[in-house]
Amino acid sequence: MSPRDPITVTPYRVADLLAEDERMPVCVHVIDHPDARVLVDTGLTELHPAAADLDPRLQPLTEQDLDLASIDIVVNTHLHFDHCGGNHLFAGRPVYVQRRELDDARNQDDYTIREWVDAPGVRYVPVDGELELLPGLRLVPAPGHTAGMQIVVIETGGRPIVVGGDVAVWFGELDDPQTEGQRRVCALDPELVWLTHVDEPWRPARVRSSLGST
Repeated sequence: MSPRDPITVTPYRVADLLAEDERMPVCVHVIDHPDARVLVDTGLTELHPAAADLDPRLQPLTEQDLDLASIDIVVNTHLHFDHCGGNHLFAGRPVYVQRRELDDARNQDDYTIREWVDAPGVRYVPVDGELELLPGLRLVPAPGHTAGMQIVVIETGGRPIVVGGDVAVWFGELDDPQTEGQRRVCALDPELVWLTHVDEPWRPARVRSSLGST
């Protein structure tokens, strides 16, 4: 990848959810790659009775400073409702998801909001295992939060950057990885990891400590 063509990640906070009496952000991430603009997860765009206990407060992509027509590819890390509720905004564009995840979302009860998964016009590209989506951009299975969870690994010549969805919900889960997916992320020795429910990216503890001492 040429240094003149960096791959950048931009977070968009599209909602807040109530979790254990605290507000928790819901962030999606736009990856600007020289060959395409990729959106990782789509948040949610409307209220639904199944999510009422989380008291969603919405700032959907339709109200953000983002040209939705500029998105070429959508990736769902998994298909829980707060990650796929905006898929309908990208009808006709390819939506990459692990085949296991799509099967579970369609067949398991109380898994997600099914009408958001299969909204009109949503076109899934089922993935089996790892996939090089674009040069320097890989989809990698990361089971744990769900069996079909995947992450996006961005490789630009240095240490990778990961867009991880719910591979971890808070930093402590990557500081002390427990699931196969969390261990896989840490084994990559990433520079940073963007997560859905935290505004700032996770960095390895040694990097956080050096940043704190400057």
